[in-house]
Amino acid sequence: MQPLRILSAGAAQSVTERLAARFTADTGREVSAAYGAVGAMKARVLAGEAVDVVTLSAQLLDELLASGHLAAGTRRDLGPVRTGVAVRAGAPAPEVAGESSLRASLLVATSLVCPDPAIATAGKVVVSALDQLGIASEMRGRMHLFPNGYAAMRHLASAGGPGDIGITQVTEILADNGVTYVGPLPETLQMTTVYAAAVAAGARNPDAASEFIARLTGPGARAMLRDAGFEPDR
Repeated sequence: MQPLRILSAGAAQSVTERLAARFTADTGREVSAAYGAVGAMKARVLAGEAVDVVTLSAQLLDELLASGHLAAGTRRDLGPVRTGVAVRAGAPAPEVAGESSLRASLLVATSLVCPDPAIATAGKVVVSALDQLGIASEMRGRMHLFPNGYAAMRHLASAGGPGDIGITQVTEILADNGVTYVGPLPETLQMTTVYAAAVAAGARNPDAASEFIARLTGPGARAMLRDAGFEPDR
């Protein structure tokens, strides 16, 4: 039995890993998954990598559907995810509830840990927020960029100091016990991202892919999605 192959945004990693274990136990089919920033995952699909299920931000997923790389009619939404603020576990929590509080907290931070805006959704949100707050130039030399939010949070957990702040998708923060979720970005700076899954046009296991997506996005997964940081009922 061929394994089910998945390319997924890092924002959906924790819930996909949990579901994959159940899927294998129920069906006997192994799951081979790769996770990363949405831009990097999209590039792998465009390069022709063999895959059955693709999970990305809805915008990029729709672009792949329009270009014929995904099977029409198979898109299903997992739900929206907010971008949030984190610190290393045990570090004091900064004030982030409003623009002025977040701005002050960032300006005194030792470093800002986040995904690379060239390929990651959360990284783009960070750049936009810094521009809106008028502190992009002040923060540029203190930004530490990583390939995805998971890598950023691993760094914050293992090497971050009490003055370091991390920003990435909430799902990537909650998945790491070495960091503490402080709260979402203020609504004026927030860019909530909907994530969705679809069957690849060249899937070798289309039926298994459809079943996996049905499990991932169905009513039975809502509690798991909420625990992971999604907002499936919005």
